[in-house]
Amino acid sequence: MGCKSNQFESSIIIENLIANGMEQVKNIEEADIFILNSCTVTHKSDNEAFYLLRNAKHKNANIINVLTGCIAQVEKDELLKQDYIDFVIGNDEKLKLYEHLQSGAKVIAGDIMHRQKFTPATLSDMTKTRASLKIQDGCDNRCTYCIIPFARGKSRSAESKFIIEQINNFADNGFKEVVFTGIHIGQWGKDIGLELLDLLKEVEEKTHIHRYRLGSLNPLEITDEMLGFLAKSEKFAPHFHLSLQSACNKTLRSMNRFYTVEFYLDQIERINSMFNLPFLGSDIIAGFAGETEEDFEITRQNLEKSGLTQIHTFPYSIRQGTVGAERDGHLPDSVKEERANIIKEISKRKYEKFVTKNIGTIHEIHIEKRPQKATGLLKGVSENYLTIVTDSKDLSLTNTLQRVKITRACDGQIYGELIG
Repeated sequence: MGCKSNQFESSIIIENLIANGMEQVKNIEEADIFILNSCTVTHKSDNEAFYLLRNAKHKNANIINVLTGCIAQVEKDELLKQDYIDFVIGNDEKLKLYEHLQSGAKVIAGDIMHRQKFTPATLSDMTKTRASLKIQDGCDNRCTYCIIPFARGKSRSAESKFIIEQINNFADNGFKEVVFTGIHIGQWGKDIGLELLDLLKEVEEKTHIHRYRLGSLNPLEITDEMLGFLAKSEKFAPHFHLSLQSACNKTLRSMNRFYTVEFYLDQIERINSMFNLPFLGSDIIAGFAGETEEDFEITRQNLEKSGLTQIHTFPYSIRQGTVGAERDGHLPDSVKEERANIIKEISKRKYEKFVTKNIGTIHEIHIEKRPQKATGLLKGVSENYLTIVTDSKDLSLTNTLQRVKITRACDGQIYGELIG
């Protein structure tokens, strides 16, 4: 469940278990163990996790349920009161899940707030098209809606030497692209006297990967110096994801976010002017506690005029243990859903406009290992994060970089011609 870091860590868990003689099966009925790597960002994600665990026991009464991830880290001992949970494994401990299961201890979750060093983890799975590399864990911010710092601990950075070695290992094994993941990658280096830009310079100079992408960034972490460097980079894919959360200054202050709408709108314009058709994604929470109709209208207007490409939005969901949960002015679910739907419509229009701008332009796409199911045509992701269906079925092009001219878009698909 949850974020890209969890997805990366789930792959680590699978590799750890298979390396120790276990076999992954598709059906719960066949399984001995059911492992849920959980997300606890909202109470809805908690409830979904508990439903999945109860459902596993319902389908297979003898199954051993292992709950790991962020719920396990935050709740710990309380979870074993539920008869459908057999083991509780913390966020750091899950990276060696097999060893901890062998210990027999029912709860293994240390005090993550005292973790001082990043726990390095690597994937040997070479079946995917794009590689993922976790470069950071934890978060030092205290946003009022968020429990994650208490589930992940303080910000901890992977050493640059480890990162460079892993990227070159990926490149040596045929990967063309690597995606940097983490809980708050913009804080990389903070604990070791460096900045993210220092790492990016090393990636540029010391690796032979073709291109890399960055995970979500706080607007304050994207400096003019970083933008200047990235604009000249030969490896950076012009794809930004900005963790914005609101487009109203009053709401941002209530969320404990330390920037203004005016600042990041200017920053978005700067990015659009410095890069060729960059993809600019964002996160927006709809209906945070105390958000009035006027506040939401300010957000709506600012999002409309922004130079964003796509907006990932979701209704605010109370998470017990956060400051936001204690705030006055919580809104009915129907109001939050309505506001989220309005933002989704804005996002749809912006994305369609962005796609239209790209028609007739030439991009380099990374051909994926799985062709389009219905037609068998090859598809790939461009440097600016568009999935493009090509006019070729030549499987020998799989996992190569190809130039393509975007010709049209229809029925939610983007089409292009390979031009060699």
